[in-house]
Amino acid sequence: MTHRLALCPGEPAGIGPDLCLALCQDPPPDTELVIVGDPKLFAQRAQQLNLSVDLQPFNPLAEKIPTAAGCLRVMPVELVAPVSAGELNVKNVRYVLTCLREATDGTVAGCFDALVTGPIHKGVINEAGVAFSGHTEFLAARCKRDLTVMMLATEGLRVALATTHLPLAAVPGAITKQSLERVIRILEQDLRQKFGISEPRILVCGLNPHAGEGGHLGREEIEVIEPVITQLQKEGLRLIGPLPADTLFTPRHLDNADAVLSMFHDQGLPVLKYKGFGAAVNVTLGLPIVRTSVDHGTALDLAGTGKADLGSLIYAVETACLMATYTQAANLKSEIH
Repeated sequence: MTHRLALCPGEPAGIGPDLCLALCQDPPPDTELVIVGDPKLFAQRAQQLNLSVDLQPFNPLAEKIPTAAGCLRVMPVELVAPVSAGELNVKNVRYVLTCLREATDGTVAGCFDALVTGPIHKGVINEAGVAFSGHTEFLAARCKRDLTVMMLATEGLRVALATTHLPLAAVPGAITKQSLERVIRILEQDLRQKFGISEPRILVCGLNPHAGEGGHLGREEIEVIEPVITQLQKEGLRLIGPLPADTLFTPRHLDNADAVLSMFHDQGLPVLKYKGFGAAVNVTLGLPIVRTSVDHGTALDLAGTGKADLGSLIYAVETACLMATYTQAANLKSEIH
């Protein structure tokens, strides 16, 4: 089965265009890659990188055909200002957001089987006067979801987040019984429906050191986390915790786990990125679409040099195809029943 993926390169001055051009030199099998962006940008960057590329207009009504080596199908969005590799231009923020909207809306409409996003630069977007905290929050709003869950994955480890881009001081107040229950339900459901895991086993981190040490180092485990875990365990969810984060990430716990739920961004992600940086993928759970992303930033210093590492984008594309396969199977099963 051929999967058609919308590939949104992100910040045009960063390595996103480089990675797309490199990927199309040796595209994954059974995958049609459609780049959402300005063909002039890719022609210019290909020349800078000394890469040969055949830019082809994307026809959404055409039959899905795997991308051939050296070919790049493009869904055109025009740049606002010229681009120089490595140099941010606030004028192109509108271009970045338009690409993301077009790619997202096309995936929601069923034109694409999944959305794969490249790195964006949050700083320049906010400098343009647009409040932007990240892809996860943007996609939730665009897809009309009031809650989504960020999960990063690499070989042998998946880490989801109960909270995302918050100051550390705001984290305890953001973790309520209601919010934690909803996050766990989204994580458990998408592990089943989008990853094909029939009975996901999820390890839940405590918030405080030593998971609160029986209340001596904080009461969030006793008052919030434990009651939610107990309630959902009674419903049949396979949850273990709350566990101290400093010992949870060891083979004794992880060997039989399908995912870890971390309470905040820098509790679980440093472990995952140490294990798999450059070969990890960012996944947004709780959306009506499949969305994956690279695990790194725009790397402005590498743009146009040919030194950008393709590993994370390859993994993001492979994961998107895998998730699309399981999602389509789950939808078919639901229709039959």
